[in-house]
Amino acid sequence: MARKRKGRDISGWLVVDKPAGITSTAVVNKVRWALDAKKAGHAGTLDPEATGVLAVALGEATKTVPYITDALKAYRFTVRFGQATNTDDAEGEVIATSDLRPDDAAIKSALGSFVGDIMQVPPQFSAVKVDGERAYKKAREGEEMALSARPLWVEELLLTDRPDADHATLEMTCGKGGYVRSIARDLGQALGCKAHVKSLRRIWSGPFEATEGVTLEQVDTLAKTPELDQFLQPLEVGLVDLPEVRCPAESVAKLRNGNPASVIASGVEFGEEVWASYDGQAIAVGTYRGGEMQPSRVFVPPQA
Repeated sequence: MARKRKGRDISGWLVVDKPAGITSTAVVNKVRWALDAKKAGHAGTLDPEATGVLAVALGEATKTVPYITDALKAYRFTVRFGQATNTDDAEGEVIATSDLRPDDAAIKSALGSFVGDIMQVPPQFSAVKVDGERAYKKAREGEEMALSARPLWVEELLLTDRPDADHATLEMTCGKGGYVRSIARDLGQALGCKAHVKSLRRIWSGPFEATEGVTLEQVDTLAKTPELDQFLQPLEVGLVDLPEVRCPAESVAKLRNGNPASVIASGVEFGEEVWASYDGQAIAVGTYRGGEMQPSRVFVPPQA
């Protein structure tokens, strides 16, 4: 018999403005403890030294994580020219240097090749799997790998500041699976000057913005109190990129049991993925089929 998971039956999103020096997993564990939640996860890992939006899903909201993971995200990062590192960020060992420093015009010209559908090779120190093992584990053992390039959609990549000849601040909007460290590394190669990421901040991810995030200090201070609950956003926020259909009262039980049921829709195409609501509450996610919805994920209401 499975052991019953301890904690509160709580669902929603808590947006954390992650500080540098802590892993995404550690932040999730801290939030789960502070809210005494049964279940928690996050929508997109940030490197330990990166800061910004880490959206933590609780309870039934964990079922909406894929929709935030798939959403566009924006990063602000500073590139250090003249040095390549083995990790492609400032935490690594410098493995090559260059005295060349590009001017603003050269940087702006080079950025164009990183916009749109591009192919990107992950950093050696990354979480991609190679022969069933994380690449960073092999890299720590001194193994150099030929990692396969992966597709990435880059919506926008702009030069926003040039503090000095050694540094440039960029802002990028992209789809899922992107490595900012790879952008910096490849930009340095394109400019012939070597480069790595000096600092990185995720400024928004899907519907979540860093400016609305709570700090870890707030999480600690308000832990186990109703005040922390006030920062929770409803699980429905994770579904904003999907069309919403409404289900009549008689359809609620059917959908929650995984059965097709009638829904009320407007401007939705046959076969489109949608989410169904009743009185503003998410009931299920599924496929719209001309007046009916076939659920693929259902949301369990909180225990009374």
